Amino acid sequence: MQSALLEGVLRGNPAQQRRAIAKAITLLESSRADHRTQGDELLTALLPHTGNSFRLGISGVPGVGKSTFIEVLGLYLIAQGQRVAVLTIDPSSSVSGGSILGDKTRMDRLSVHPSAYIRPSPSSCTLGGVAEKTREAMLVCEAAGYDVVIVETVGVGQSETAVANMTDMFVLMQLPNAGDDLQAIKKGVMELADLVIINKADIDAIAAMRAEAQIRSAMRLFGLANNAMDSVQAADFGKHWQPQVIQLSALHNKGVDGFWAAVTQFRTLQSADGRLSVRRQHQALAWMWERIDAGLKQAFRCDPAVGALLPALLEQVGKGQIPASTAARNLLLAHVNRPQPAIG
Repeated sequence: MQSALLEGVLRGNPAQQRRAIAKAITLLESSRADHRTQGDELLTALLPHTGNSFRLGISGVPGVGKSTFIEVLGLYLIAQGQRVAVLTIDPSSSVSGGSILGDKTRMDRLSVHPSAYIRPSPSSCTLGGVAEKTREAMLVCEAAGYDVVIVETVGVGQSETAVANMTDMFVLMQLPNAGDDLQAIKKGVMELADLVIINKADIDAIAAMRAEAQIRSAMRLFGLANNAMDSVQAADFGKHWQPQVIQLSALHNKGVDGFWAAVTQFRTLQSADGRLSVRRQHQALAWMWERIDAGLKQAFRCDPAVGALLPALLEQVGKGQIPASTAARNLLLAHVNRPQPAIG
C-alpha cells in the first residue's frame, strides 16, 4: 500500500494523484500508532521531492475575505500555467471537538479546477491558527508538484503566528476600518507580516487610504525598533525586502496582479541573498522541536505511572487540598521515575 500511495502522489494521473494526496494527508493526520509509523515512512520517501514550491501563508480576522481572495488568486495563478494547492484550517469546537470544514464550499470555482487541490483540515484546538499536521500536508502537496501551496489560517485574532513559522511568506489581511494607530501597533501578528493586504478597499476608499497610512506607520515603527542599522546595513537597505501594504478588492478581482508582483519581488530578493533557504532551515528545526514537545506530551499522558496517580490528584486539586502546581510537579516526577515528595 505504501509504495502504491507513494507512486500515486508522485506520478499518478490527475484523478489518481488527487486521491493519493487525500489518502496521504489522512494517514499523516491519524492518531493511531501504526498509522503514525506508516506516515513517517511515507513522508521520508516524499522528502527528496519537496522544496520546489512557494509556500504562502494567509491570515486575517473572520470576514476579511480570505477564501474569496484565495480563490481569485488561485485562478489567477492557474491562468499563468501554475498548479495551486490550498490547505485551509477550520476551527474545531472546544465542546464537541467537531469541525464544519466548510471553507472549500466558498471556493466553488477553484475547487473543481483540475490544476488546483483544496484540503480543509480541523484545527483540533491547536493554537496558532493552523492544524497539527499542516507542515506534513504541505510537503505532500509539494511532492505532488504543486507550484504554490497556500495555507489559510483559522482567522481568530492577534495570536495567529504559527503559519509564519512554516511558510516562505506571511500575508496578513486587514479591513479598511480595522482600528486606529494604536490598534495597528498592538497587533503582535503584524510584526511577522511580510505583506499586509487591505481587502474590500472598494467599499470605502477614504477608510482604506487611512488604514494603509496607519499600518505603514506601525510597520515602520516595528522596523526601527527591531532592526537598528549601522552604516553598512543602511547601505544595503534597498537590497532587502521591506514589508509592504497594498489595497485590493478580491470580490471585484482588482489588485491581484499587483499583489502577485509584490510576492514575486519578495521571492526574488529573499532567494538572491539566501534568506529564503535560511528561513526554511530554521522552520525545519522548529518543526522538529514542536514534534518533540507533542511526543513528550503524548508519552506523559500514556504513562501508567501517571495514570495511577492522576485520579487522586485530580480529586485533591478539585477540592482545593493541594495546589495545581504541586500536583503537576508530582505527576512529572512520576513520569521520569524520580522519588516523589509527600503530597500535601
